[in-house]
Amino acid sequence: MLNKRLLIKNLLAHNDENSFYDKKRQIDISLKEGKAKFLKHICALSNSNPKNNSYIVIGVEDEDSQIIGVDFFDDSKIQNLINAYLTNPPIVQYENISFPHLPEDKVVGLVTIRATGKITSLRKNIWKYYGGAVFFRDGSISMPKVFDIEITDVNSHIVEAIEAHSQNNIAYTLDGVFDFLKNRKDYNPQYKVFKEYFVVCWAGQKKVVKHETFYSRVDIELINEQVRLFYSALDEVSISFTEDSFTIVEYINLGLQKAFRYYPLEKTTICFSEQGKYSITSKLIFKPPQYDKKVLHHIYNANNALLEKIKNEHVLSDNELIDLKNLPATYLICYLNDFEEAINKLIDAKLLLKIYPEIYLLYKQTMRILRKVQYN
Repeated sequence: MLNKRLLIKNLLAHNDENSFYDKKRQIDISLKEGKAKFLKHICALSNSNPKNNSYIVIGVEDEDSQIIGVDFFDDSKIQNLINAYLTNPPIVQYENISFPHLPEDKVVGLVTIRATGKITSLRKNIWKYYGGAVFFRDGSISMPKVFDIEITDVNSHIVEAIEAHSQNNIAYTLDGVFDFLKNRKDYNPQYKVFKEYFVVCWAGQKKVVKHETFYSRVDIELINEQVRLFYSALDEVSISFTEDSFTIVEYINLGLQKAFRYYPLEKTTICFSEQGKYSITSKLIFKPPQYDKKVLHHIYNANNALLEKIKNEHVLSDNELIDLKNLPATYLICYLNDFEEAINKLIDAKLLLKIYPEIYLLYKQTMRILRKVQYN
């Protein structure tokens, strides 16, 4: 089994960006440009690596490969995006890899691309790229190719060697468990061994409501691979497990005018097998709350007015700051109630809300929920 943290270190230490590996400071697939560039790199890496895995490492400085981290990204529906925009889409997996020196809310993103052996191309236009375009890696650059399109295996022996040097062992596993228990000692850390091999650690602030146990400030990791399975500083989570599986149900707090409640959002189950393999399945179980359209029109217009005030550098009153704190969630509610333009307003609000750190954290959480709902 690959130790993904070790794999990232080996990629960064021994290889500059090339035809099987790319590194990025960050990606933003909420915008058309960011989504298009991400798809271009996926397409190019897939075509240039028909027989082996290829990788994108996210959260790394381009010049000196310093690991600076990015926000936790748990878009389990990213394959839906790949399938929607690429023909002969590769299998793409996004994982969040923890590093001890990073703040607790930061990870390194690892995108693994497994090609199908067929030529991958854009299925339709996006940003400045046309449908039908084919990309290949030219050294460290993803370039379009029109003539002499042929997929050849040139990297499999190199990638196999890197992956062979990135295998997990008992020492890495034990170190990972001890580090987790030490670093989360204030959040009731626990662990469970599955099939005498896999180790899952989790921690969170525990509370019991009507005989049910919930956790907030939750951190869950598969220690064998150093993969962070779940992280949230805000949402509530329930955790259950059997001898063969570990299940997480995420809840989100939504409402209007001080009337809030928790709604089940997504159920994720990790199943472990005797063959040293595991699978992760996620199911969206969210049923959006429905509200009176007149009330939502009022809130929607008030949100728009707030953003205009910030654009024009007006000072907000205390009540307006309270409304601004609710703005990401209320835009989301509007979108879930068929206010289609609310999503664009929410995306446009990103730069305006960055000057309010607490509100920006709520904004990022809202965008995470939106991604899950959009690609379901």
